[in-house]
Amino acid sequence: MAATTHTVTNQPPPLVGYDVFANDPALTEGITRYIAAERLDEVREELGTLGKAAGSAHAQHWAEQADRHPPVLRTHDRFGHRIDEVEFHPAWHRLLGHAVTSGLTGAWSRPDGHVRRTAGFIVWTQAEAGHGCPVSMTHAAVPALRAEPELAAEWEPLLTSPVYEQELRPVAEKGGALAGMAMTEKQGGSDVRANTTRAEPLAAPGEYVLTGHKWFCSAPMSDAFLVLAQAPGGLTCFLLPRVLPDGTRNAFRIQRLKDKLGNRSNASAEVEFDGRSWARRVGEEGRGVATIIEMVAATRLDCVSASAAVMRQAVTQAVHHSAHREAFGGRLIDKPLMRNVLADLALESEAATTLALRLAAAYDGGTEQDRHFLRLAVPAAKYWVTKRCTPMVAEALECLGGNGYVEESGLPRLLREAPLNSIWEGAGNVQALDVLRALRREPEALNAFLTEVGAARGADHRLDRAIKGMLTELADLEGIEARARRLVERMALVLQGSLLVRHAPSEVSDAFCASRLGGDAGAAFGTLPHTLDLAAVVERARPVIDC
Repeated sequence: MAATTHTVTNQPPPLVGYDVFANDPALTEGITRYIAAERLDEVREELGTLGKAAGSAHAQHWAEQADRHPPVLRTHDRFGHRIDEVEFHPAWHRLLGHAVTSGLTGAWSRPDGHVRRTAGFIVWTQAEAGHGCPVSMTHAAVPALRAEPELAAEWEPLLTSPVYEQELRPVAEKGGALAGMAMTEKQGGSDVRANTTRAEPLAAPGEYVLTGHKWFCSAPMSDAFLVLAQAPGGLTCFLLPRVLPDGTRNAFRIQRLKDKLGNRSNASAEVEFDGRSWARRVGEEGRGVATIIEMVAATRLDCVSASAAVMRQAVTQAVHHSAHREAFGGRLIDKPLMRNVLADLALESEAATTLALRLAAAYDGGTEQDRHFLRLAVPAAKYWVTKRCTPMVAEALECLGGNGYVEESGLPRLLREAPLNSIWEGAGNVQALDVLRALRREPEALNAFLTEVGAARGADHRLDRAIKGMLTELADLEGIEARARRLVERMALVLQGSLLVRHAPSEVSDAFCASRLGGDAGAAFGTLPHTLDLAAVVERARPVIDC
């Protein structure tokens, strides 16, 4: 008989079989705050169902499989015909299909649609983040297409449909469709006005053929793409379908898939248009940026939400591990220094989630005040929340020690995903400059932002001082571009502080204001003032396994 060398002890149980939604107080309280009372039970049930699915063993297995088996490009069939198809593991289709059937592409026409969708996006992204790209693109294409009512009437019902059909065929034969986006080119990157792709008008009104390339095409397996190209009247937005109305394939040549740091379950591609690539104009010629900016704004909000989801899953894993792991004579979660780290991570996560829900509620509000508020708040939030994601996930991984460094823990996948949303839809400098542009051109945006922040004035002296400091920064325009990151960071922190002071428990808002606004913390996580109620902050972030 073989000798027993050891017994496995002091390992946490798998974090599986729990409700991702119900275990997140920032989400559940936000839903209560923003959803109309007559719909609250319905939305809670909807999100609870999604939350249980996200915390299930099935979803975790799908996530592992989709990440381990990235998409493969098939340029030709076995007979030599060009097909330009992307092949995904079945787990990817299960994840994406569940997202679509759960309504995560259908916010625009539902009551409280953006809040319930943003909450659902945060919940389901915690299962696996890569498939969120086509979910986000499809959702965000709707407002851009509304610049062309005829196209919107044709495509919006398909893009917002809860039906997932992965096959490429004419959209008239499908019950649902996905949309991607192709804007950036090799020579310009974020400077899309440097694009060289050409659009030549055909005889039929609104129809063109495109010639050129795109350095980054998101979700290349989609049914259609919003594309920027130079028309006779200037840079213009177009809708390019993969399959033409007669059932033949459009000229959409996928040159290669990107070999990315993370986001490996999702396909990003380089594509070419060969002069026969048929597209329909969206909006007026020369108004391409103005047309597609609505899509960009919506995807930027999703960058905030996806980062909030990655952060929440990271802190959940860290707290769960620490609650069950013992070292140096007691549970890790009870050790003062580990408790400080976990509380700091929990603060960052809750501030991100609370901000994402507030932005979604402003989308649902739809007033001029809401629109002006979003003009500043979205790029500021996108800048700050997405930047905080990577160091926060790295710290959460460290809480698990060597266990967190191995793939089976899931933390390496989260860490690889963490930088993505800071880069997608405009990296940090683009967001900071966009805030400056709004400050210069739209004074109503600053008024709306200050009104929102000012709703918490007088509730916390550290927040009041931070607001005053922000106003001083705004009043000094000397060298403002070089100081833009500092200013935008301060704006985002003040906004988060204002929201937490108004809506979070006092132990959370007190810790946030002391550390983020009052300066009573170090440069690393886990340096909060020891006099705060850190145990309450950590307990609020702790998940409960249902089975």
